Amino acid sequence: MRIVVLGGGGKMGSIAVQALSKEDRVDEIVIADYNTEAAQVVADFIGSPKIRIQFADVNDHDGLVKVLQGANACVNATVYYTNLQVMEACLEAGVPYTDLGGLFHVTLKQLELSERFAARGLSAVLGMGSAPGVPNIQARYAADRLDTMEYIHIYDGIKPPPPDDLRFTYAVPTILDEMNMPPVVYRDGEFVEVEPLTGFEDYMFSDNLGVLPMHYSLHSEVATLPRTFRAKGVRECFFKINYWGMAKETVEKVRVLGEFGFNDTQPVNVKGTSVVPRDFLVAMMAKFVPPVTAFLEPPKNQPPDWAKEIVTEVKGTKDGEEVIYRLGTVTLKGALPTGTAPALAAIWLAEGRIAPGVHPPEAAIDPVPFFQDLARHDIYTRVTVTRPVA
Repeated sequence: MRIVVLGGGGKMGSIAVQALSKEDRVDEIVIADYNTEAAQVVADFIGSPKIRIQFADVNDHDGLVKVLQGANACVNATVYYTNLQVMEACLEAGVPYTDLGGLFHVTLKQLELSERFAARGLSAVLGMGSAPGVPNIQARYAADRLDTMEYIHIYDGIKPPPPDDLRFTYAVPTILDEMNMPPVVYRDGEFVEVEPLTGFEDYMFSDNLGVLPMHYSLHSEVATLPRTFRAKGVRECFFKINYWGMAKETVEKVRVLGEFGFNDTQPVNVKGTSVVPRDFLVAMMAKFVPPVTAFLEPPKNQPPDWAKEIVTEVKGTKDGEEVIYRLGTVTLKGALPTGTAPALAAIWLAEGRIAPGVHPPEAAIDPVPFFQDLARHDIYTRVTVTRPVA
C-alpha cells in the first residue's frame, strides 16, 4: 500500500506520516511537499524505511498528477484553499482522496465533485482531521442508535497554554479565517451566521481538562451533519472550541491586529510598494510557529499534562423515549488525532472500504471499527447514554 501525504513536511501532515509509519498495512509513504528540506527533517526524525520524499507543487497540475500516479490514496494536509485543485489532480491520477477539512464553505464545493468521483470509481472522504472528522463519526454512532435526533452539539476542548505562549500550532491562514469568518450554526432547522467569539458557555470535560469556556467557530461538521441526518429531524447543530487551542491573550492580540486592518486582502501602498496586509501578517505570525518536530513529540502544554477531548452530544429518541448520547474522544501520550484520523481514513480508502463518490465522514466511516483503529494510536472514545428525567 502506497500513501501520498501532500504537505507531509508540515505540522499536521507530519503527524499523518508518523501514524502511517506505524501501520503494518502501509508499505510506502511519500512525503510530497514543496519544501523538501522540511520533508527531510520529518523523515529523519521518524526514521522509517517506508518513507521517501518527492517534490510537489499544488499549483502545477500536471506535476502533481505525476506525483500522485500509482498511489493507493492521498492525504491532503495542505491549507484548505487547495482542496479543490488537489481533488482535480486526484481525479486525473485515479487516486482516492482525503483531507483535514474545508472550513464549511469549501467543503460544500467539494461535495459537488461526487458524481465525477463516482463515475471514475474513486472515493473521497472530506474533513477527516481531528475536528472535523472525529465529531462526524461520533454523531454517526449516535444516529445509528436513535430513531430521531433533536440536536448535535460539538465541543473541541484543548488544554490552554500559558498566557505568554504566542505559538500558533496549525496553519496560520486557517487560524486567521476561523477568528474572523462568521461561524455558521444550524438553528431551528436553518443555517444562520453568527459573530465570531460568541455563544460562550462553560463546558465540563474530563478530569485533565475540567471546565473550559467554549465559543462558536466556523467548521465543516455543521455544513454536513444536519443534511446527512435531516430525515431524523435534526433541528440544531453547532461547533464550539476554546480559543482554537491558543491562549486567550494570544487570540485577543491577533484580533486587535485584525481591527487595525492587518487581515485585509486588498493591497495598500507602503512607500511605493504594494503590500497585502494579510500576507504581511501571515509572514510575521509564521515566526511564532514551532518547528515541525515539535508536533511529533508529546506537546508541552503543561502543567499538569497536555490534553485534548472532542465531545459530541446528541439528543434524540429511541422507541419513544428521550435519550442523550455523549461521546468523548481523548488523546493520551501526546497523540494528535488531527494527523492520525486522516492517515487511518487513507488506509480505509486504499483498502476499498469506502464507496465511490465524495462523502462527509459520517456517511462513509463505520464508527466502531474506526474508533478501534484510533485506540491503537492511543486515541480513545468513551460513550455514555443518559435518559433525561421529566
